[in-house]
Amino acid sequence: MAGSAEVFGGGTAVITGAAAGVGAGLARHAALALGMNVVLADVDETALERTCSDITDDGGRATPAVVDVRDAAAVQNLADRVTKESGPLRLLVNNAGVLQFGYLWDTPVVNWERLVAININGVFHGIRAFMPHLLTQSEPAWVLNMASIGAVTAWPLQTPYIMSKHAVLSMTECLHQEVALAGARHIHVSAVLPGAVTSRIFDDAGGVDSGDLTAAEQEREAMFQVRERAISPQEAAETILQQAADGEFYIVTQPGSVLAAMRARAEQLAARRSPAAARSRFTAPRPK
Repeated sequence: MAGSAEVFGGGTAVITGAAAGVGAGLARHAALALGMNVVLADVDETALERTCSDITDDGGRATPAVVDVRDAAAVQNLADRVTKESGPLRLLVNNAGVLQFGYLWDTPVVNWERLVAININGVFHGIRAFMPHLLTQSEPAWVLNMASIGAVTAWPLQTPYIMSKHAVLSMTECLHQEVALAGARHIHVSAVLPGAVTSRIFDDAGGVDSGDLTAAEQEREAMFQVRERAISPQEAAETILQQAADGEFYIVTQPGSVLAAMRARAEQLAARRSPAAARSRFTAPRPK
């Protein structure tokens, strides 16, 4: 199989949510290890400039783009600008995402709407803005949508996030079929299902301002313990882009835990078992 540098090297990549975490890891790996021209899109201008500077200081090609993926027009402008200035796109990663802790009935409406707008609408906006350009180019292109191990699980106290990742996974599965139906053999679509990766997503996650505040914060603390055993963004990025180069549709960063979750989900559905409020195999016990 071809190495990721052979597949992606020299091409242009657009990565959303690229200022930190997995997105920054992907941007660094794409620019420095694969030699790509990387456009980093994020709403956090300060963090974005810092990440881009780190990459360019190390000799990579990185361009910042302050974009809110909730804004369809802004994402469309990004797609049009990148295509005009950089030519055919080799890699699009719809990565931007946020998390929410707490019981579903305690979740503030504003937090729910923000999460849906970023985690689901943001992926849709990326697809809708970039796909027409990709369909007209002859060069091969890869579209990676960031789901999660949560996309194949049912997980209490993180319901909005889990719901959104199920949506991203099904959106990506359908997109894969539609690209084939359209005869666009040069476009490769993949769903990325990472396990735990070091980032600030748990720190920055929404909580609740009424109801059971303790349950929400205990879940956050449990996830901090999970993070202690997480892989680095750089390790995740290397795995993700190599599996994409290998032609995998379901890209997994930690096969042991993620594939076990996929098998458990399939078995549960086949047996018609109701979901139990159990912890994932790779999570820490919830604090007492």
